[in-house]
Amino acid sequence: MSATVPRTPESRHVPHRAGADPAHTAFVLLRVGFTVLPIVLGLDKFTNILTTWENYLAPWAVDLLPVSAHTAMLVVGVVEVLAGVLVAIRPRIGAYVVALWLAGIVVNLLSFGYYDIALRDVGLLVGALALGLLAGAHDRPRRAG
Repeated sequence: MSATVPRTPESRHVPHRAGADPAHTAFVLLRVGFTVLPIVLGLDKFTNILTTWENYLAPWAVDLLPVSAHTAMLVVGVVEVLAGVLVAIRPRIGAYVVALWLAGIVVNLLSFGYYDIALRDVGLLVGALALGLLAGAHDRPRRAG
């Protein structure tokens, strides 16, 4: 059992030792994950190494698009890369952008029967929201002085 060290206003500016603050560690893990994963998945939209991404675009969505499903997935890839970069540089904003993006993916997947993948993405959405909340507490600009 580990003891919890009370945090005083003065201790907020003391650098954290690895594992000293579980909430900060969770923030870092989520920030890295939601930076790397959207970038990797976004880049894969251009190569289709992991899967054929067009298969996950609902037929009704394809019918509404003025471009092909492949072109749509290329646009999706660019958006995902930009979302990952935004999480890296501004996690308090990027986390909510990723959460909204994931909500759209969930709706798309539910609309044509990919319930298992949609459920997984709901879990990712919850993680993105948690990152946004943690970023509010752990990504504050440091004041000089």
